[in-house]
Amino acid sequence: MTKKAENVIVGISVGDLNGIGSEVILKTFEDTRMLEFCTPVIFANVKALSFVKKSMELTCNLHGIDNISQMVIGKINVLNVWKEGFNVEFGKEDMMAGSLAIKSFTEAVTALKQGDIDVLVTAPINKHNIQSEDFKFPGHTDYLNEQLEGDSLMLMVQDNLRVGLLTDHIPVNEVSAHLTEALIRKKLTTINKTLKQDFGIGKPKIAVLGVNPHSGDNGVIGKEDDEVVKPALKKLFEEGVMVFGPFSADSFFGSGQYEKYDAVIAAYHDQGLIPFKTLSFGNGVNYTAGLEAVRTSPDHGTAYEIAGKGVADFNSFKEAVYLALDIYQNRAVYKELTKNPLKIREKQEEKKYS
Repeated sequence: MTKKAENVIVGISVGDLNGIGSEVILKTFEDTRMLEFCTPVIFANVKALSFVKKSMELTCNLHGIDNISQMVIGKINVLNVWKEGFNVEFGKEDMMAGSLAIKSFTEAVTALKQGDIDVLVTAPINKHNIQSEDFKFPGHTDYLNEQLEGDSLMLMVQDNLRVGLLTDHIPVNEVSAHLTEALIRKKLTTINKTLKQDFGIGKPKIAVLGVNPHSGDNGVIGKEDDEVVKPALKKLFEEGVMVFGPFSADSFFGSGQYEKYDAVIAAYHDQGLIPFKTLSFGNGVNYTAGLEAVRTSPDHGTAYEIAGKGVADFNSFKEAVYLALDIYQNRAVYKELTKNPLKIREKQEEKKYS
């Protein structure tokens, strides 16, 4: 049985309080219709968020709680995960802000693991000021990968445009060393399962971009595509995974080829993220695929340069909430369907002829 919409609990980590995270969170839920789709629990401090609300002249009502059991369906719940005072200084990089961002995040992950929340949406952090003796991860994803079962894959989503990465936050000069047949198999197996389970696509088609210019031009411009990527894709295709490529990355998006596929997998961060952010027009969502639980985030950072000015666009954060809810429901349906394979085939036939 799937939950009623308003009973789906969306846990939200507040991100860097000196950035735009709290602004886009509050703007999203200022529209009370959002509370018909879910019930938010923001892991933060109600005094800090009340300051942001007042600064932005927002009208949303915040319900402060000290324990998750005090949560009220249909309200904007703020779970006080720290008691100490914090002076929000918009646009300033501050180690205390980083510490509180991680406190919010780790408490939210614990709640997710315990089933107190159904999905997690994370507001932006500053990867520099979050580092400490207690938290030595580059960002959200690496910590989630340790805490939640599975193999994480960064998947950027905007409607039917889905761009995943074989490697993500590593230097460009290390990309080739990381690209192994084992890695490619793991990532593509993950994305294939994700497209079925989380997006309801029966037989997904996946495009893979080449590592080198023109996919190496038959070894003239690098050998990785011929010696590593192609053999891995060939084996996966023979096993029934509908994977194609490697394609020359320079023309793949501009020519519209991406529209023929359910997902596109880039070899490294900027190869995938630059075209994605160009095409998504500020409405993109970062989804951590491959985990046992659902986590999304907006596709932007702390944006210190506009923090506190009341001009931050909240569409990406709102879309992150919508996507988390969609995937949560899709997983429930998929779980039910897998109990009866005949239902899956019937569902696929419906989509084929609709």
